Amino acid sequence: MAAAYPRTGILDRDPMSPWLPRLAAVLIGSHVDNEDPLAAAQADGADVVQFFLGDPQSWKKPKHRDDAEALRTSPVPLYVHAPYLINVASANNRVRIPSRKILQDTCDAAAEINAAAVIVHGGHADDKDFEAGFQRWVKALDYLETDVPVYLENTAGGNHAMARHFDTIARLWDHIGDKGIGFCLDTCHAWAAGEQLIDAVERIKAITGRIDLVHCNDSRDAFGSGADRHANFGTGQIDPQLLAAVVKAADAPVICETAEAGRKDDIAFLREQVAA
Repeated sequence: MAAAYPRTGILDRDPMSPWLPRLAAVLIGSHVDNEDPLAAAQADGADVVQFFLGDPQSWKKPKHRDDAEALRTSPVPLYVHAPYLINVASANNRVRIPSRKILQDTCDAAAEINAAAVIVHGGHADDKDFEAGFQRWVKALDYLETDVPVYLENTAGGNHAMARHFDTIARLWDHIGDKGIGFCLDTCHAWAAGEQLIDAVERIKAITGRIDLVHCNDSRDAFGSGADRHANFGTGQIDPQLLAAVVKAADAPVICETAEAGRKDDIAFLREQVAA
């Protein structure tokens, strides 16, 4: 697979587009419904946008989009979230093989819209064998044929998870770090996994050498709960100033995966804090 660097950026898009997002040091945006992601991004005032290309709980191949050309030429960098059910670390052929296929299909569809990257969860070793799970990740990336960067995202819970705890991520990275894969740090997931956020960026960069994207989310549940329940800033358990500190330290594009009702305020808060 290709090295995990965005293929296009905000300055590579068509300058004649009627809507140009801000030229900012840190691009901040949102995860939106996939029906009309550009309109949703504009409503949020987003610099970048993330969405699913199909049903996140389905093995079905993403359909060709009627708005593919508009997405491909948009000034807004696009990030695609792969389906939730992908688990390339599974020992079960009925899960692992379809996971590889839908990841390939998602990357192919992401290429059609000139997406900056595809984000995928780490999955888990359902046979309780971490080492075997790491090796299955290696095979998945070896089989993957794409020019679209793929980012591994840390996860909130699950037994024998490949990317829940940072020490396990370090073990996984020893196997896949030379495969061109990038990394997406999710604040809610790290919090739920019991990983302190105050130095999360420093610790992840010590492991991976990079953070390519931040999913900046508050958490509905307590530290170490293992629960993946996002919340708008100030309505959950994480100090909003701590979230802003993560964003500043990471120095990477940011996606707010929070509820639509308060998402615009979440973006505005981060912009204010980053500029301070």
